[in-house]
Amino acid sequence: MSFKVTLLPGDGIGPEVLSCAVRVLERTAEKCGISISFREALIGGIAYDKTGTPLPQETIDRCKESDAVLLGAVGGKKWDSLPAAQRPEKGLLGIRSALELFANLRPAKIERALRADSPLRADIVEKGIDFVIVRELCGGLYYGERGRDGGDAFDTMAYSEAEVERVARVAFEIAKGRERKKLTSIDKANVLDCSRLWREVVARVAADYPEVEVSNMLVDNAAMQIVRDPSQFDVVLTENMFGDILSDEAAEITGSIGMLPSASLGAGRMGLYEPIHGSAPDIAGKGIANPLGTILSGALLLRHSLGCEEGAALIERAVSAVLESGLRTADLGGDATTVQMEEAVLAQL
Repeated sequence: MSFKVTLLPGDGIGPEVLSCAVRVLERTAEKCGISISFREALIGGIAYDKTGTPLPQETIDRCKESDAVLLGAVGGKKWDSLPAAQRPEKGLLGIRSALELFANLRPAKIERALRADSPLRADIVEKGIDFVIVRELCGGLYYGERGRDGGDAFDTMAYSEAEVERVARVAFEIAKGRERKKLTSIDKANVLDCSRLWREVVARVAADYPEVEVSNMLVDNAAMQIVRDPSQFDVVLTENMFGDILSDEAAEITGSIGMLPSASLGAGRMGLYEPIHGSAPDIAGKGIANPLGTILSGALLLRHSLGCEEGAALIERAVSAVLESGLRTADLGGDATTVQMEEAVLAQL
């Protein structure tokens, strides 16, 4: 089978870590008997510098013609003084919207070799951390009506049944395919009408997935439970702002933000994949960035957009083996370079 993947290197360390992920994907594709063709497009600060916009129409068109998109990182101090509509981050929001990606997947998994790096107590970590946060990406406070009137300000949270149902089905499908088959829906139903609607729709969707164990949890309790006993979670479903906050909390307990991948999905197989870390302009060009978050994003790309579970599992096992060998980049307390980490993963493959 042959697939097309658009690469968005972006800014800072983005091009460095993306190139590593591409070489790993190429090697994995060979082993799995599939063909992937790559082509690059502009996004973020570099796109603004070259075209005057952080998201050129050519980039949107190229992404829409692809089976998947793999992104490095966007942003940096160089562009911080730009008007909001022209800042690099607008490019990321824009491409998610243009591709109609409404479900953000953020795995929170701690590798056995990195358990000592978690800020949690050893007895908590030993129980295991391996869950996925499914965050609604296109609604809620971030997209509702907002405004300022003198000394007053307002932001509106709004959700429709259709918006809740489509992201809920993504979460249930993921839970259905996992070993524990457990889904926890996070809301604030004791206070918010949006959350009460959320809970009603999730309950209705749950009827179509009798094999999945479902529970509800209030967001303030969830924030506490993630650090108290993260082993209780398998798939976590929540709305946009709650997911934004909880996924960053979950990233912190796994030991390093440089390790974690993410996926943004829509109604079809098309998805956008990226590490959760930023562009890290302070280390750009030094060859010390951790490429594993981007490499693991490539694994998610294989699993969710190209339907190649074998390849995804190969990459994930290779990354685990590299960490077990003791190789570490600076963010993990080591001195391995970006390229050395990539070469180690390739050797394991």
